[in-house]
Amino acid sequence: MNNIFNNLIVVGASRGIGAAVAEHLVSRTNRLITVSRSPSTIGEWVKADISTKQGIEIVSNAVGDRVLDGLLYIGGTWEDKAFTQEYSFEKCSDEEIENVLLVNLLAPIRLTKSLLPLLRKSSNPKIIFMGALSGLDNFPAREVANSASKFGLRGAVHALREELREDKIAVTIINPGNIGTPEVLSDLKEAGKSEENAIPLQDILQVIDCVLSLSRSTCIKEIQIPAMSAKGA
Repeated sequence: MNNIFNNLIVVGASRGIGAAVAEHLVSRTNRLITVSRSPSTIGEWVKADISTKQGIEIVSNAVGDRVLDGLLYIGGTWEDKAFTQEYSFEKCSDEEIENVLLVNLLAPIRLTKSLLPLLRKSSNPKIIFMGALSGLDNFPAREVANSASKFGLRGAVHALREELREDKIAVTIINPGNIGTPEVLSDLKEAGKSEENAIPLQDILQVIDCVLSLSRSTCIKEIQIPAMSAKGA
């Protein structure tokens, strides 16, 4: 993929899949803005807590009035002890539940609204949200706040598709299972599970490349990506 972008934003770029996406795109972007609370060494780092309105304003001010080709919201959070046998909904604090909903659902909605004027200036604007298989109907997940936030994010994508139809701003949500970042592979090893329970990182990057390379005449709403050997396949 040889496309050169003027300006892209990757939210959640300090570690995990967000860092991998940022590193993958930085050489093809004239200005890559990376957003996170903890430091990122990739692109132009903006320190912001996007769970707050002030954090959204910080990001908007950092972008300025330049054309924005893409918003990639890769960041996310979940409850304490999520995805383990020790998780308990009843033990989750109200603050913890609220934070999951703020980061995973309200923040991407608010940030999209804030950056729409700049996306409209692009010749081929893209918005990509990172969802999860737990946001799909009947997926057997126990994490209440995380699942609710991912369900909601899917709803936002469907509504934005209609709202932004005339602007031809493509909005896509990618719903993966475990992604083979070093952190996830380490967790799988510790749990005595095979790496085949995770999606190869390169596969996710190729999917993102595909979405970014599509013409303005095309929009992919949702992409479901389970690992072949894992739950949800």
